[in-house]
Amino acid sequence: MQTVLPFSRMSEAAERMDPKVLAYLNEGQIETFEGFETFSIIAFDWYDVHSARTADSQMLLYLDREDLLLFCEDDAAEEKARSIVTELTAEGSMDNEQLLYRFFVRLLKGDMAHLDQLEAEISEGESAILSGTRPGDLDRIAAWRRELLRLKRYYEQLDSIFDELSANDNGLLGKASVRRMVILGTRLDRYLSAVRSLQEMVAQLREAYQSQLAIQQNDLMKIFTVVTVLVLPLSLLTGWYGMNFAGMPELGWKYGYPAVIAVSVLIVVGLVWYFKRKKWL
Repeated sequence: MQTVLPFSRMSEAAERMDPKVLAYLNEGQIETFEGFETFSIIAFDWYDVHSARTADSQMLLYLDREDLLLFCEDDAAEEKARSIVTELTAEGSMDNEQLLYRFFVRLLKGDMAHLDQLEAEISEGESAILSGTRPGDLDRIAAWRRELLRLKRYYEQLDSIFDELSANDNGLLGKASVRRMVILGTRLDRYLSAVRSLQEMVAQLREAYQSQLAIQQNDLMKIFTVVTVLVLPLSLLTGWYGMNFAGMPELGWKYGYPAVIAVSVLIVVGLVWYFKRKKWL
């Protein structure tokens, strides 16, 4: 028997399983892979890599020598699993081992292309961010980090499953199926390697973004410092000038104010020339 059912209809498969097994499945405490003498239970949180949907949905597979039963947590997971099984069985009947292998192949179809696209997006974002920080850059980096973390968790689950299936401790799989599971495990290793590489890129990009912010802050502080230095001599001059009211030059010299203005302008021009010579401006 090969069928897809939601968790709420799991009891419909009772006649195909031992009651204790069904009760165990209903507890929802299944690890990634559990192999027993006559059957295996596979559980993983399916992540729809090719859509904007970010929620995980659990898929649970029961495999013995006669049956391959797929139970799904929600409508999205059921629709995905059912479409794959319907597509595969439409090509002709196949045994449980072959269906299990081809199910995972279809589930992972196009994932490497998605990783390549994500890599190109991060590379383009890197060029844009390094050319100058913008308000939305940090949000983009955070979104990439979340996506890569979801992918990492998803592929780690499947990689563990394929390792266990390759071990074939209970002997449910034939030699050909074991070789296929080894191939799938190798593919997942490549996916995980690509995800970890992208995580490193995003981490470096975040550091570069922080460096850009620090540079901008340093430039701003440099401007404030220059303005302060330019104003300081003028403040000192006016402060000293104001404390000697009785002897102010303009009281006895008509060019007193123009002279003070000229001295102030000369001070500012001299400081600007000095800062530019030191390449501080």
